[in-house]
Amino acid sequence: MPFLLILFFLTALLVFLSVVIVQQGTVAVVTIFGKYARIMMPGLNFKIPFVEFIYRRVSIQNQSVELAFQAITADQANVNFKAMLVYSVLNQEEETIKNVAFKFIDQASFMQALIRTIEGSIRSFVATKRQAEILGLRGEIIEHVKAQIDTLLESWGYHLIDLQLNDIAFDEIIMRSMAQVVASSNLKAAAENEGQALLITKTKAAEAEGNAIQISAEAEKKASQLRGQGVALFREEVAKGMAESAKVMTEAKLDASLILFSIWTEAIKHFAENGKGNVIFLDGSTEGMDKTMKQLLAVEKMGGITTEKPAQ
Repeated sequence: MPFLLILFFLTALLVFLSVVIVQQGTVAVVTIFGKYARIMMPGLNFKIPFVEFIYRRVSIQNQSVELAFQAITADQANVNFKAMLVYSVLNQEEETIKNVAFKFIDQASFMQALIRTIEGSIRSFVATKRQAEILGLRGEIIEHVKAQIDTLLESWGYHLIDLQLNDIAFDEIIMRSMAQVVASSNLKAAAENEGQALLITKTKAAEAEGNAIQISAEAEKKASQLRGQGVALFREEVAKGMAESAKVMTEAKLDASLILFSIWTEAIKHFAENGKGNVIFLDGSTEGMDKTMKQLLAVEKMGGITTEKPAQ
């Protein structure tokens, strides 16, 4: 009975030591007496107890690591970088898994080599650029790093999925000087814009004033022409009326002085009603009226009307 119990115990122990469970997202590297033997895939696996050993479990999932380091530009400016690196095992092929398992003594050594390689690649790129260029070269820096380390990572069994530069910052003194440069540029642009706006405003105002003067001059010219035409028509009608009246009275053998007297009194009445304190001298003598009448009769005999100003 004790023998069977011992045999059962040994059998259970042997089965227990033979069963290997590999978690999803990982593979197990098996060695026999220290030499690579095979790979165990996720799930339930068996090994030979005391002969086969699990050397390392390799994760085939995506992994990430944060980086923080400093680089110097070609014009000796310090640039502080904060980055995030995403990487994974290249594939699940046997040769790839062997590289991942045996290239480095442990995972810490691999991480150190990976981080230092990326930092060195970025530093070598930044060293060829000037301070003012760095902030606009985020994409170029990432492409440069990928081109530099892709082949190297593949030889280690890994693949670089993504590299993000989360922060690019200069030293505080440099940041203050850059802010001053930007502020100065903005002030210069604002002054130039304000000057242009003022120039446009004054130009438009001058153009408007010129147009107003031109319009006013044209209007004054037109008004003067109309006033002159009105005065001429008035004189013409007065001359016609006086000539016609003189002709009628001559044919009726009446004295033309009656007409002139009537016109003279109407003129006096008009001056009295519409005058504004101005002093106007009129020749109201009979000789003056007679002289004007003779002139109008002479015009009528010539068969035309003259615009000559009547003598006063």
